[in-house]
Amino acid sequence: MQVDVWSDFMCPWCFLASISLERLAESHGVAITWHSYELRPKGSPPISPDYLKRIDTVRPQMEKLAQEQYGVVIHSGKFGIESRLALIGAKVAEQQGRGAAYHRAMFRAYWTEARDISDLDVVVAVAAAVGLEPAAFSAALRDPEMEALVDADIDRARMLQISGVPAIIFQEKYFISGAQPYEELVNIVGYVRQKEARD
Repeated sequence: MQVDVWSDFMCPWCFLASISLERLAESHGVAITWHSYELRPKGSPPISPDYLKRIDTVRPQMEKLAQEQYGVVIHSGKFGIESRLALIGAKVAEQQGRGAAYHRAMFRAYWTEARDISDLDVVVAVAAAVGLEPAAFSAALRDPEMEALVDADIDRARMLQISGVPAIIFQEKYFISGAQPYEELVNIVGYVRQKEARD
């Protein structure tokens, strides 16, 4: 079963969803394809004080949820940085067969290790930790074709009218959003398989 996921490494709910999706891939053999989505593209306006206050208000709830339901302690990096370099790196990693490991490591680098994933040295170090050769990876980050793959994901998200992440699509037609717990994803897989069998 194909599962397409639009996400941004800067999104806490995407991080939590990735944990459930990783379990789902192991237990139910679904094929997950990650797609880029930039919450704060280059040139975005400064984050307003009201929005920052709203984030500070919900953050304790998110951290509690992360620990109690997903078993992770949140210790995140600087808020509001750009994720494009890390997203380009994901495309490079996918081309070299290390996409899943890179996604897992990059999410954890930001959300549990408080690393600045907008920094080139950090992105390269994360890639090296999952088995990618640093010099070749660094060179590939400058390849316009890799950046074009990120842009293509973002364009496709617009076409599909995706306005928030995580956005998860099963079999290119069953859409769900948000950090769904593992058990809910299992239910969705069961529903989709039954529906596909009937159709």
